[in-house]
Amino acid sequence: MARSSKKSSIPAFALYGEAFGAPADMLHVEAIQARSRLYSWEIEAHTHHGLHQVLWVASGPAEVALDDAREPCQGPVAIVIPSGVVHAFRFSRHTDGRVLTFNPGAMIEGDVPATGQALRDLFAGPRVVHFESGGAAGRRIGMLFEDLAEEFASADATGSPVPLWLARAIIWRLARQGAMQLRSARGGGHALFTRFMVLVEAHHREHWSVARYADELGLAPERLNRLTRAETGKTALDLVHARLAREACRRLTYVAAPISKLAFELGFEDPAYFCRFFKRRTGRNPRDYRRAMVGDAAA
Repeated sequence: MARSSKKSSIPAFALYGEAFGAPADMLHVEAIQARSRLYSWEIEAHTHHGLHQVLWVASGPAEVALDDAREPCQGPVAIVIPSGVVHAFRFSRHTDGRVLTFNPGAMIEGDVPATGQALRDLFAGPRVVHFESGGAAGRRIGMLFEDLAEEFASADATGSPVPLWLARAIIWRLARQGAMQLRSARGGGHALFTRFMVLVEAHHREHWSVARYADELGLAPERLNRLTRAETGKTALDLVHARLAREACRRLTYVAAPISKLAFELGFEDPAYFCRFFKRRTGRNPRDYRRAMVGDAAA
């Protein structure tokens, strides 16, 4: 995937290419082709503030960039994009699917707790949820997306609760599919680990100590470390630092700002310490990493 030219900041949209200004109850669905064909099937790096997004690739290829991770995929897959995650895509003219964009607060307002838990689990981090081609799970998700698109486009959609019901069903089913894949990959999931990762996503730039994360979860730090080692083979601090390093990589790649400014934005009081931290995590200093990712002219 060709990288976009660096900008002074990462563009933020409600819907790609449109000025940001999403209503508090926003829920929008459209065909992948409807917008991507306007941009020669390539959506450049951008983000959404306060909005979650799910891309359902029913069939065809897609190249996906989520923060600093890049992955080619083939439908059927669901691409899960939490608020604030930088993402970019390249599609084919033969790629078929839907894009769901919504305000997470509106999704759970007045609903049973199951939707809120599904939302937290599914959007704990960006991911690609894979489905077996021709399998029942993928068919159900595909039908829900098609029903949602039809209801959204209907003449009486305004004020109708049906689009929201269908969107909640999609989130719930995707959360179940994602949880099954995590259990399969890890040999058993753990709700506490998911809660920990949600906290890390929210507070990594605040440089919380492991003890504070553990306290928020009602655990001793030693137990939190046992939990993270069982799930990933890494300590809790390793996971926090890995998330902080990913955020640094993302900003060095996409944001044209001095390294010292990026360091302060990431919670480092001393830019020199940030440089040492980054080199320890990635093997390169920030300037060399930026040059390698975006080229000498942009560095």
